[in-house]
Amino acid sequence: MPVMVALLVASLLPISTLGDASGQNSVDIREWLVPWEASRPRDPYVGPNGTVWFVGQRTDYVASLDPKTGEFKRFELEPGTGPHNLIVDNRGSVWYAGNRNAHIGRLDPATGTISKFPMPDPAAGDPHTLVFDPTGDIWFTVQGGNFVGKLEVTSGTVHLVAVPTPQSRPYGIKVDPSGRPWIVLFGTNKVTTVDPNTMALREYVLPRAEARPRRLELTADGAVWYVDYAAGFLGRMDPTTGDVREWPTPGGRASRPYGTALDHRGRIWFVESGQNPNQFVGFDPASEAFFGITAIPSGGGTIRHMYFDPATRAIWFGTDTNYIGRVIVP
Repeated sequence: MPVMVALLVASLLPISTLGDASGQNSVDIREWLVPWEASRPRDPYVGPNGTVWFVGQRTDYVASLDPKTGEFKRFELEPGTGPHNLIVDNRGSVWYAGNRNAHIGRLDPATGTISKFPMPDPAAGDPHTLVFDPTGDIWFTVQGGNFVGKLEVTSGTVHLVAVPTPQSRPYGIKVDPSGRPWIVLFGTNKVTTVDPNTMALREYVLPRAEARPRRLELTADGAVWYVDYAAGFLGRMDPTTGDVREWPTPGGRASRPYGTALDHRGRIWFVESGQNPNQFVGFDPASEAFFGITAIPSGGGTIRHMYFDPATRAIWFGTDTNYIGRVIVP
């Protein structure tokens, strides 16, 4: 269906000059003010031409930002879509999660055409976070419905796998190089995975019953790294042995670590969303040290998801304070 397009130019917030407690190892953070008020811009993703795409969760849009010019372009979605997340394929098509009306959508930016792929089970009403596998198919979580799903992009077929733990709230998801998805279950202290060939699901239990993992990253050694939103930990799980190690985050138990990213050097980055302003934090697995602790210039509100663009070594994020942000990591 046709969409309305608006072009606007962003206001650029100055670079943050704040760093860690010693004043060293801070990172450069730039933020662009999104011109649509209180829209909760979130989950930016860099397309093949360098355009940054994101969704407006509260006001039903998909939009792009040209970071060179600060220009925004908006595509309207059906009212009540509640887009939660998007990803962009190598042809430039934008895929988004219709979190409030039970579909995954594909936007063709050249024409504004939107194709919808509905959930096959009414219980799966809230597709949440999308991620590509190595073949270009899409795995996703369904938080309230308690499913892990897969969309075959060529056929449009949607497969759903029910998570056996009730109210487990499947949340963050990543896919390893073999095509296997890994998911953190935010409603409990578990990590789960699905065999892409058999669709069999396996759960791993984290040692602390109160842990609530929210986002995760997968490192080259096969480890699953997660942030525990409930108690302020960064954790590492070895899927082969089941062993878990955890490090208290710099902000402590109330730090609410949330959005995460993995950079080109295998370092873990996350945001402490319980801090005001939110704190951007790096962790080097080699030295087991935190570094680069930097305040978000706009405050952040809550930074929920992040994306690392290897071409520019930039981490992108959206804020509840209505900004799109970028960090060039050292």
